[in-house]
This record gives sequence, structure tokens and C-alpha cells, in this order.
Amino acid sequence: MTGKTKYRDEPLGKVRVVSDFLPPASDLAFREEGVKVTLLLSKKSLAFFKSEASKHRTRYQPMIRKLLDIYVEKQEQVKQPSRTKRFNQA
Repeated sequence: MTGKTKYRDEPLGKVRVVSDFLPPASDLAFREEGVKVTLLLSKKSLAFFKSEASKHRTRYQPMIRKLLDIYVEKQEQVKQPSRTKRFNQA
């Protein structure tokens, strides 16, 4: 973009107002309550997370926390029996 933008006083055409569909900022800035723990990791694992965090310009601890959260979510899904399996067994 080179040069200045020139605005003209022209009609915009048919304009319609749309309802606000975006969530409020307070819903986007949530943070789960954390619990501090001491965790002993292998040098190999820590080096991996630090390297990946550096590549993506982030911190390694949130990456580890997210990995654990995803694991927990998947395990909770496995523990809950599916309704279709229960009905098909009868």
C-alpha cells in the first residue's frame, strides 16, 4: 500500500445492522484454577519441551500443562460408556 487513502463522500448502499455475536471479553479471558506441583522430568523430555517452546515462541510449562489437560479429557471420554454400545449389547 503506497500513497494515501482518499475517502469520498459517497453513499454506502444498503446497510444492515447485525446483532452482536461475539462473546464478552470476560468469557475469553478465563483461567482455570491452578495447583502448583513439583514434578521430576527426564532431561530428554524437558529438552524436547524447551526446544518446541522456543520454536513457537512460547513457554514450555503451559505446553506441558495443555498436554496433560488433553490427556485427561481423552481419558474421561474413554471412561464414559457410549449409549450406542449399551443399547447394542442388550
